[in-house]
Amino acid sequence: MARKTYIAAINEALFEEMRRDPMVLLIGEDVRIGVFAGTRGLHKEFGDKRVLDTPISELAVAGAGVGAAATGLRPVVDLMFGTFLYLAFDQIANQAGAMRYMFGGQTRLPLVYMVQNGTGASAGHHHSQSVHQFFMNMPLIKVIMPATPYDVKGLLKAAIRDDNPVIFLNHLALGGQRGEVPDEEYLIPIGQGEIKRSGSHVTVCSVGLMVHHSLKAAKELEKEGIDVEVIDLRTLKPWDEALVLHSVAKTGRFVAVDEGHMVCGAASEWAATVAEKAFHDLKAPVKRVTSKPVPIPFSPKLEKAVVPSPEEIADAVRQVLGTRVPA
Repeated sequence: MARKTYIAAINEALFEEMRRDPMVLLIGEDVRIGVFAGTRGLHKEFGDKRVLDTPISELAVAGAGVGAAATGLRPVVDLMFGTFLYLAFDQIANQAGAMRYMFGGQTRLPLVYMVQNGTGASAGHHHSQSVHQFFMNMPLIKVIMPATPYDVKGLLKAAIRDDNPVIFLNHLALGGQRGEVPDEEYLIPIGQGEIKRSGSHVTVCSVGLMVHHSLKAAKELEKEGIDVEVIDLRTLKPWDEALVLHSVAKTGRFVAVDEGHMVCGAASEWAATVAEKAFHDLKAPVKRVTSKPVPIPFSPKLEKAVVPSPEEIADAVRQVLGTRVPA
């Protein structure tokens, strides 16, 4: 199996889906050039009618995607950075997410909003926020944030084929990460998480870059005799509640790790669900590890201080274990 970068896997998924279905088109800012490389080469093969550069007006571009999807096309709308979705909020929240319901199911909205999300490039507050929690709160919108090249390809292809609006978040820090990606056709079901590391003492649930931080923490804790199970949800909405609850039933302890903020965030949703539905399985209170409640700094050192680190995750695990290794 070939090893490919995260960004190359995105590029492959777009090529394959556009070749498979002539209704798939790509629109967005600088998509013909491919600022993030994921869209490079598409214009050369598919031309002006299916790869459209747009003006810098996120609200208008997002609305064009809604209209295109409602008329039977399958647009992928590339808005570059997650924070730019704020500028398109009305079209996503009031139109894309509600139209199929308000029209009584008479139309479909096969629409993907694709952006770079999160920290790791020292791109400053306007380009580095983790915005996924806002869209988790919107009815009928799916939210995906893959952590590996294999997952990003399989999930992007599944998102393009889905008949509902999808917010597809490619993590900004993972573009150059390499991993095994099959050449043959494959899809990953939306809403299906994966255990990236099996363990018996504590369950750590995360997504995106935090999956890699959690795995690093687990590797260090292994030296102390602590066996950590790491779950990568892959999809934030709908999220794989059953997988998490099954893991907690085994380990009895739960740590939620997310790059977003704690208040009304993804980690809080996971922690609340575990506390509500797995209370009698828990041997200790649940723990949340999230970013600090401040704007994302431009300074690389300060940026690292704001978001969860492998060391913070390891400390949280020690806390739920009471700093002792279970027998």
